[in-house]
Amino acid sequence: MLRLLSFKHSLPFTRVCSTCRAHSTLPAFSPLGILPTTQSPVVSKLSFFNSVTGDGSKIPTYRVLDGLGVPIEGAEVPEISEQFARRLYEKMQLLPTLDNILYNVQRQGKISFYMTSYGEEAAVIGSAAALADDDEVLAQYREVGVLLWRGFSIDSIMAQCFGNHEDTSGKGRQMPVHFGSKQHHFHTISSPLATQIPQAAGVGFALKRDPERRSKNIACVFFGEGAASEGDFHAGMLLASTLPSPTLFLARNNGFAISTPSTQQFYGDSLSARGPGYGVDTIRVDGNDILAVMNAVKEGRRRCLEGGRAVLVEMMTYRVGHHSTSDDSFAYRGRQEVENKKKIDNPITRFRLFMESQGWWNGTDEEELKSRLKQDVLTSFRRAETLKRADLKELFTDVYAEEPWNIKEQREELAGLLKKYGQVWEPWRDELKNFKDEGKKLLD
Repeated sequence: MLRLLSFKHSLPFTRVCSTCRAHSTLPAFSPLGILPTTQSPVVSKLSFFNSVTGDGSKIPTYRVLDGLGVPIEGAEVPEISEQFARRLYEKMQLLPTLDNILYNVQRQGKISFYMTSYGEEAAVIGSAAALADDDEVLAQYREVGVLLWRGFSIDSIMAQCFGNHEDTSGKGRQMPVHFGSKQHHFHTISSPLATQIPQAAGVGFALKRDPERRSKNIACVFFGEGAASEGDFHAGMLLASTLPSPTLFLARNNGFAISTPSTQQFYGDSLSARGPGYGVDTIRVDGNDILAVMNAVKEGRRRCLEGGRAVLVEMMTYRVGHHSTSDDSFAYRGRQEVENKKKIDNPITRFRLFMESQGWWNGTDEEELKSRLKQDVLTSFRRAETLKRADLKELFTDVYAEEPWNIKEQREELAGLLKKYGQVWEPWRDELKNFKDEGKKLLD
């Protein structure tokens, strides 16, 4: 059953417990007794229910800063230093700087694909800042900010998008924005939607079984509200709540699953209504308020560790950019709608106004930061496009512990073709020059 509890920072987590009185029309005690094994009171009155709040109202959204960067009445602002606030803001600004350049680079045909984080900067950076750097993260595809927060370099971002020999995510064998880093505890992104959700529940269970990490780390999984329509979401929630495992489910509800608006994805009160059904603590937070996101994720992580089971955080935000470079969102939403969102509810602007009110930021700082970030990204881009691809032999490595017969057969077949045509057929000769070893190591 359900009850709303207020904890540190007045976070309105929906808490589930077997002995708590529910906020509903159903009695906590019944003279007719209880149903065996369930503690459910027996009643004689026919009564349906369709709300986790009990009175039919919408689940509330937790917020610290209003749209002008002013703390709202009763909100507890987290204690952060000027240096920490500047770091938050710089990472937030770095995301659109990368997005602007790499989106245009894709349009020039220099990379094959790209996805932006426009409008979701607070949700991603705020979450990253609230996690431990060695918590295991399983992302969807707009969470590059987590890697940047943990020290993943701009050069590494470019290497993955260009697929050159410096790509540590996948040695150039994955499409752009499919990042991964063992060093930064960031599991490699995969294209199929929602596969990371049950995997994260398994990672959380593995952490719980590890004596060195069970009271130290959690698994954290990011996904959009569209991914929550997949069966994998329910499988992951069920596993992490019943085994259980310390897995933090971070849902970026940005309003669209590619072209499908959230209003057509579910009839209930969005994703937060699902958490109590699986018996997990749940909160809905303003995803454009970085301080609220930090508070909510920090508290959610604490509950994961102490309770050893899942926690669900729904971050309400808006996808300002197109779904990807393969999408034209103005085919299914108005251009003015997007422009209004950028002006009225911009997460970067909101946090900048807060910093200015604290005396931590001014116009000169803004100009210098944007200029520096743009130069850093352009320098990295120009370098990345000159680098060669990984050795051709890497095409056949890393997937299997021991090379199976069919992969061995394919590798030997390609090597034979290179010996026969590699230096005599011009298209192959030109293509081989793009590889670091020009295919020579494959022939060894």
